[in-house]
Amino acid sequence: MTRGVANIFGASPVQPLEQHIDIACRCAKKLRTFFPAVIAGDWEAASAARDKIDELEEQADELKKHIRLNLPRSLFMPVPREDLLELLLVQDGIANRARDVARIVLARRMQIPEALAADFLEFVDRNVDAAKKARKSVRELDELFTVGFRGAEVDLVTGLIEELDAIETDTDNRQIALSAALHEIESTLNPVDAVFLYKVIDLIWEIAESADKVGRRLELLLSH
Repeated sequence: MTRGVANIFGASPVQPLEQHIDIACRCAKKLRTFFPAVIAGDWEAASAARDKIDELEEQADELKKHIRLNLPRSLFMPVPREDLLELLLVQDGIANRARDVARIVLARRMQIPEALAADFLEFVDRNVDAAKKARKSVRELDELFTVGFRGAEVDLVTGLIEELDAIETDTDNRQIALSAALHEIESTLNPVDAVFLYKVIDLIWEIAESADKVGRRLELLLSH
């Protein structure tokens, strides 16, 4: 992969970052397959989805390492190299959280209470929406570099970041509501199961939080 990444850098310093966010987003999207299988008790399908998430997260990690090693230090760019590496780091959080969620749920064969199932799946969907919006925003980096971070393209990316912020706020509200709903039925659950379910809700929300951090890093790039 080293030669391939180096060749891409020869054409563009940001294409590998766009590839990385695409893989990270695909990790998050697999949760839309994973959790319906979990709720249905189809552990074979859940395991297959978890395996795919692991595979994608490993790809993201490998690409991250190559980007760090190959992002040119002497290349003239309109933004600091360090800012691009910080963007890479927050992108990676999307893949990492998807992996963490799937591993915990599958390892414990966790059950999502029926009373929470519908809202839980909607919560997962909105966090995936945040990852998708982050991916769409990062995909504009090539064009931003081409125009020197000026003009209508900046307005477009600023609008995408605002949309991303709105989605993240929605996930905040949904996390609060879902945790409150869990609290209402907590006494009917095994205490350890309840603790882990709270943890899983928090980890899922961190997907949207990581996506929002992508937006914040893009804002910093636009400010240069």
